Amino acid sequence: MGGARVPATPATTFLRSRGVAFTGHPYDYVEHGGTAESARQLGVPEHAVVKTLVMEDEHGRPLVVLMHGDCVVSTKQLARQIGCRSVAACAPEVAQRHSGYQVGGTSPFGLRKAMPVYVERTVLDLPRLWINGGRRGFLVGLEPRVLVQELGATPVDCALEK
Repeated sequence: MGGARVPATPATTFLRSRGVAFTGHPYDYVEHGGTAESARQLGVPEHAVVKTLVMEDEHGRPLVVLMHGDCVVSTKQLARQIGCRSVAACAPEVAQRHSGYQVGGTSPFGLRKAMPVYVERTVLDLPRLWINGGRRGFLVGLEPRVLVQELGATPVDCALEK
């Protein structure tokens, strides 16, 4: 599991229970540092650090979008592809209520509430990715196929460069 001690979070518990191979990567969390900061500290490309974004459709139904750290979500493209009129980011407290995770520490693994998961298609082409492990300042490294195999993530094309 890497050289560092891996904290027990709902995400790591989920991954272990499914027998998923992953490595733990703690870093010093910086408020508003985002994926640029975690990528810098861990010495990995920001494009391979995947953000877990909790959003909702026009009816307030929550969904998760997994996006490259150096990109943003085109909510118009996403809505069109998933058959919704609109998609928008949730307010932090709403995202926390849906996911069970503190904003900045949201993982797609071990969510409090079952939600559809969408992944930017090109994320699945990465040789390896780093994604939040369920706590601020902690990423897990794993193979992208895990997102489809364990989460049933649906590939979408909605990335825009920052």
